[in-house]
Amino acid sequence: MDLRGTVALVTGASSGIGAATARRLAREGVVVGLVARRWERLAALAEEIVGTGGAALVVEADLTDPVRAAGAVQEVVDTFGQLDILVNSAGVMLLDSALHASLEEWDRMVDLNVRALLHVTHAALPYLIAAATTAARGVADIVNISSTAGRVARPTSSVYNLTKFGMNGFSESLRQELLVERVRVCLIEPGVVGEVGDSMRGAAQRLVDGVEPLEPEDVADAIAYVVTRRRRVAINELCLRAANQTW
Repeated sequence: MDLRGTVALVTGASSGIGAATARRLAREGVVVGLVARRWERLAALAEEIVGTGGAALVVEADLTDPVRAAGAVQEVVDTFGQLDILVNSAGVMLLDSALHASLEEWDRMVDLNVRALLHVTHAALPYLIAAATTAARGVADIVNISSTAGRVARPTSSVYNLTKFGMNGFSESLRQELLVERVRVCLIEPGVVGEVGDSMRGAAQRLVDGVEPLEPEDVADAIAYVVTRRRRVAINELCLRAANQTW
């Protein structure tokens, strides 16, 4: 499906999967709203996209604040007039045993991986439904970036597992609710991704030793595949592991 003329909002767009997804969608002709907390990185990405013939809007926002999350969605819609695709990529993974992890780290994961997801999705839904009704594609898309940690629980990742298992359940229920509205919901579950593996500590790092990680661009390609399917096709769940990852 041709995406030229559509508008996407990508959270967590300042780095990693979010930034790679914004670049990939821009190559498909999508106008991209770049949302994250780090203005300088967003501005550099927007300049890159515009320099290659695309269009992008920088929206600096802390999505754990429901008012600011709603404002970010509104800013994208006010600027471009519609919203066709929402990619919820913002997230954080802080792995350690329950004994050694801090409550602050647990709270950070719940705030960004769960609360921010809910804030943005709630604000975006009316505009996505409107796009599915009025835009030429006749469909809109929500893509939530989960993890293999939403399928398999492992040591050192109890609260991260909590957030991703929760995202999986939320996404499936939302998918069923939005069927009649022609808003597709897809859950992408990447395995070990390069930049994530590099940030692991101690026992968590030992889990990925010897695994050749995915690159953010691999996940971005999967997202592009999902949102370019014809209206009659809905990819509801896509698990994307590193080739030699066992779990």
